[in-house]
Amino acid sequence: VIHWTSPSCGSQLSFIPYLWGMHTSISEILKEKSLKPSRRSLPCLAQSQTHPINLNHFLSGPLRPEPKPEVEGLSQSISTSCSLLPPQTGRSAERNSTQLHLKFRDETLLLQGKNPAAASGLFFRDGKKRIDYILVYKKSSPQVEKRCTFEKNLRAEGLMLEKEPSLTNNDIMFVKVHAPWDTLCKYAEQMNIRMPFRKKCYFTDWKSKTLGSRFHLRCRQIKSWLPRNPMKLDKEALPDLEETDCYTAPFSRARMHHFTINNRETFFSNSTRSRIVHHVLQRTKYEDGKSKMGINRLLGNNTYEAAFPPHEGGYKSRHPIKTHGAQNHRHLLYERWARWGIWYKYQPLDLIRRYFGEKIGLYFAWLGWYTGMLIPAALVGVFVFLYGLFTMDSSQVSKEICEANTTIMCPMCEDTCEPWTLSDSCVYAKVTHLFDNGGTVFFAIFMAIWATVFLEFWKRRRAELTYDWDLIDWEEEEEELRPQFEAKYSRMERVNPISGKPEPFQPFPDKLSRLMVSVSGIFFMISLVLTAVFAVVVFRLIVMEKFASFNWKFVKKNWQFATSGTGVCINFMIIMSLNVVYEKVSYLLTNLEHPRTESEWENSFALKMFLFQFVNLNSSTFYIAFFLGRFAGRPGKYNKLFNRWRLEECHPSGCLIDLCLQMGVIMFFKQIWNNFMELGYPLLQNWWSRRKMRKGGGGGQNMESKTQLPQWDKDWNLQPMNAHGLVDEYLEMVLQFGFTTIFVAAFPLAPLLALLNNIIEIRLDAYKFVTQWRRPMPARATDIGIWHGILEGIGVLAVITNAFVIAITSDYIPRFVYAFKYGPCSLSFFILRCLRGYMNSSLSVFDMSELKNSSQPRYCRYRDYRAPPWSAVPYEFTLQFWHVLAARLAFIIVFEHLVFGIKSFIAYLIPDMPKDLCDRMRREKYLMQEMMYEAELEHLQKERKKNGRRYHHEWP
Repeated sequence: VIHWTSPSCGSQLSFIPYLWGMHTSISEILKEKSLKPSRRSLPCLAQSQTHPINLNHFLSGPLRPEPKPEVEGLSQSISTSCSLLPPQTGRSAERNSTQLHLKFRDETLLLQGKNPAAASGLFFRDGKKRIDYILVYKKSSPQVEKRCTFEKNLRAEGLMLEKEPSLTNNDIMFVKVHAPWDTLCKYAEQMNIRMPFRKKCYFTDWKSKTLGSRFHLRCRQIKSWLPRNPMKLDKEALPDLEETDCYTAPFSRARMHHFTINNRETFFSNSTRSRIVHHVLQRTKYEDGKSKMGINRLLGNNTYEAAFPPHEGGYKSRHPIKTHGAQNHRHLLYERWARWGIWYKYQPLDLIRRYFGEKIGLYFAWLGWYTGMLIPAALVGVFVFLYGLFTMDSSQVSKEICEANTTIMCPMCEDTCEPWTLSDSCVYAKVTHLFDNGGTVFFAIFMAIWATVFLEFWKRRRAELTYDWDLIDWEEEEEELRPQFEAKYSRMERVNPISGKPEPFQPFPDKLSRLMVSVSGIFFMISLVLTAVFAVVVFRLIVMEKFASFNWKFVKKNWQFATSGTGVCINFMIIMSLNVVYEKVSYLLTNLEHPRTESEWENSFALKMFLFQFVNLNSSTFYIAFFLGRFAGRPGKYNKLFNRWRLEECHPSGCLIDLCLQMGVIMFFKQIWNNFMELGYPLLQNWWSRRKMRKGGGGGQNMESKTQLPQWDKDWNLQPMNAHGLVDEYLEMVLQFGFTTIFVAAFPLAPLLALLNNIIEIRLDAYKFVTQWRRPMPARATDIGIWHGILEGIGVLAVITNAFVIAITSDYIPRFVYAFKYGPCSLSFFILRCLRGYMNSSLSVFDMSELKNSSQPRYCRYRDYRAPPWSAVPYEFTLQFWHVLAARLAFIIVFEHLVFGIKSFIAYLIPDMPKDLCDRMRREKYLMQEMMYEAELEHLQKERKKNGRRYHHEWP
């Protein structure tokens, strides 16, 4: 029995009520009228015709045969001929190349004048065969034999090829690939592509009947009085082009009569056609031998320069979209998604998915969900920051520091530094209070719960999208093997326990040895990161002494800001320089493992990139949070690195401001750098390509206007999508998620910065995908892959890290212990006056006379809980130190258990899939089985009637 499910054709779920009677036949159901229209506003993927009416003829292509153009014979001879001779050199080759280019150009202009469809660059010269893929090669390339063999095998697989020279470069040749109907059907069946079966039917809702029409009328009136949501995309902005909400099933040529085939040219959408052609390109040989196959290998050895599906036309129009409509999907995406003026609108996820595929659609769905969830986190973070800002002047700790004019602090270095007064750090103490106040603990708990809610509700959203986009059954199917894996282990086969067919197999010893080499490489790169962090620590120790003994009074007074600022800048430059190395090493190690499928390759590569980047970005942050000032020692007995540089210690106000500065600088500058590399760099490259094009630098004709070029030339001049797919896009957001949650107790403005960046990031990525990049190959996916597990791991790490930041890095626990145990009012310790004398209690005394050649004041103060020099056990830890330590450990245990308990309870309350969605899925599966029965019965009855046999209404 074939199981059938319902796809989605809109960004929202449609409500399908239950039937009045469970024994109603399907034929009667189909006759019922829909009580309310479907909320799936866009057509089905497989039967997509979302172009405006005035472009349907231009984009769909005629079904009836048309007379061949005058140069059809010449076109076919050009497209099928492929010389196996070595390339010519010298003047003869240049002359032949120029003549061939002029000949092709004249023929192209002749055909364009006769056929407007061919002039667009979306069809073959005959104006009927749609271009499904573009291959680009250089005529000067020596790999002629491989290319000719590959193209010959492509034709043997059923594809049709046609060659076209570039109008901007004499050395560039384009190979246009078209998949005929029979080839599409053949590979659609092999790839289990789901196609439309029957239009969806809707049923009478008993709730509506019982409540009555007056209630619904009253609800509509109340809804019309409410203000309009400015974030939604209205139907005027994104028109409903065709309502074909339908059931789908895996395509089968034997059951072709089951499917709704109104037009063979539009039955398979553009993205589906491109995906089928890419499947063929990946598995076609170019030489004899099992390992000599695939377009990827040909791109690697420079046989071809590029391979990509074409865009559906330009993204701009001279006429406004409101009056003349959209030219194509790309134009519609640009106007209603990629423009900066609609940054506050919801994303048209269904149109994104239809044009770029489910994988890219899921990325933008996840990015939009993450951005929306950042709004409450940013608001709470701003409130916590404002609370610290308004209470900054009234803080008892800041007052004591600013008024401590007579408190002499010990010198920061032993040779050239002098004692300083505690009041010199008044500004430093006030700034610290902005991020270290009573709201810190509340915000840390809130963000831990927020991360859980975000992930749990994303599971529900992902389930809805999986149902909407018809991916329920597809995620259970076994993924195809990578061509590289098949080529490597073609001689080693075993029987697949699921399909029962032999397939390539990687032996366990080989897999283990490759995995061990990969793990060794990972540890080596992580050790390289830690070495760089150690170098930054040494740099901070050196400049600390220099700034503390600087002749310039301003620098000498603010030596800690200067030390932290320069250390952060140096660390950021090291981080960005190492990122390029990590990317190349990750790529090599992943290819060394030879993953079995594409998803395994991407997950392995993504995990390596995340580990490298996470350690690279956060190692210095962990050092400042948990190691800075913990092992500095005390005056007279400081710990030194290499017996030369004294270890850095925290400010009397704490180390939290150093952590905040580290996070703020790295997060801000990294986002600016990423945005430049994602948009600025492609813009500069495309501008340079257009500049060379206008000057005729490529040897072609001087094109003054880019609109004169065919689509394949325009796409060739765009930048290709990076070879790692969406790994870089996800990695940037996941690292930002780590910054937002892991050390959020030290930087409450992190969610606000992330929200502002993501608002820009959505439109920036949209603009980049639509205008600056070639169209990526549409791929299917059911989830964001390994990134969901990484996000869950970050959520767990965030709880532990924030507990340690509050307990160890922050001064919240020492102030709490002082107010509860040692302050003037131990019973009401939340009152400000209960912290009177806290600074004096947190500073210990040192006798300067113990130092050799000391002419400075006798006593100075330093930050620690140690006995004074006149006690029986001088410089030993006091009882208050042990009380603070016990309180810190107790807080860590209580905080973690409390937050993890709340997270588990929330995860239990929120199911991964809504109940109504489960009911709809089961209901539609039942209906599809009934429809399958009736469709098969109807088909057999027609066959019997055609053959003159008697037929009955029962199952044959």
